[in-house]
Amino acid sequence: MAMNRIPGHNIYVGGILSLKNKAALERENITHVVSVLRLSPSEELFSNFQHHKIDVDDVDYENLLEHFPAAIKFIQSGLDSNGGVLVHCAMGKSRSASVCIAYLLHQQRSALTPQSALEIIKQGRPLCEPNDGFMQQLELYHEMGCPDDVTTHPVYQRWLYRREVEDSVACGRAPEIKSVRFEDEQPMRPQSEDKGEVEIKCRKCRRGIASSKYIISHEQEKRSNARAHSNVDCAHIFLHPMKWMSSSLFPAAGADDPNGQYSGDAPLSGRLSCPNPTCGANIGKFAWQGMQCSCNSWVVPALCLTKARVDIANKPKTRGNPPPGALGIRLPPGMRPAENNDIGSGRGNL
Repeated sequence: MAMNRIPGHNIYVGGILSLKNKAALERENITHVVSVLRLSPSEELFSNFQHHKIDVDDVDYENLLEHFPAAIKFIQSGLDSNGGVLVHCAMGKSRSASVCIAYLLHQQRSALTPQSALEIIKQGRPLCEPNDGFMQQLELYHEMGCPDDVTTHPVYQRWLYRREVEDSVACGRAPEIKSVRFEDEQPMRPQSEDKGEVEIKCRKCRRGIASSKYIISHEQEKRSNARAHSNVDCAHIFLHPMKWMSSSLFPAAGADDPNGQYSGDAPLSGRLSCPNPTCGANIGKFAWQGMQCSCNSWVVPALCLTKARVDIANKPKTRGNPPPGALGIRLPPGMRPAENNDIGSGRGNL
């Protein structure tokens, strides 16, 4: 199976041997070639084509996601010039299929998912099967809305930060402070007006700690034990890293480097303390290696507040400027609105 066409598109998926099938390349009018592998075939093979190369190995941890936008743009340029596009890797199974899935997702953001796009490709080339890491990156790309620039997207940056954390934990170390993405220092996208804002405060001193935009939602998993309750309420609130956590996550940072560039050893796990210096109450815990919530879900890394030690309240939704009377301000006579059942009674005018 040298190369196969994706149904409905002038795009072909193949292995490295497909480059040597000159007759097939000419027959399908291949003008653009995307090479998704770290090997370096002879440049003579590409002398008659526009060529785009992506240096990645077929391993779960390889960052293929950052290459999607440039590859998609290149593929589209080939199609717009009425040519055919060959996307190949070593075997035409994982890396090349992943790039083609990304292209289909970008073209039909709302109609396709990574799995449904893969099924389309497998109609033409049944052996296609991206590795698990690439499928996860495709899911992430789809979640992001298939943007033309992924590197500046907050979801992508969080994903990179988590990869760095995993690397550090694998070596038995906490991440360095310079590699941690503190969410309250990042530009935030506006939240939907339909979503109520949640405010979290320290139960002891009432100091504000976090709000909805910093909370990480995690799905509750049903426990296999039939006697256990499958809908146990979560005892913790998991948060993205916030700057006030620094003193707990990196306890020596303040003394060693007031500029926040401390890179010494830090604990892998410990407690989160209230950021109010006169309070310092124990309000939660952290574990860079992750922890299991009471609902049976694992969260990695885990930075969480204990619900029993904080107060959670919904902020009232306000649209526009509320009338002065709604703020508890007593209005002067003549400005007080008459109630429906008091019309003509004279009340509110005295």
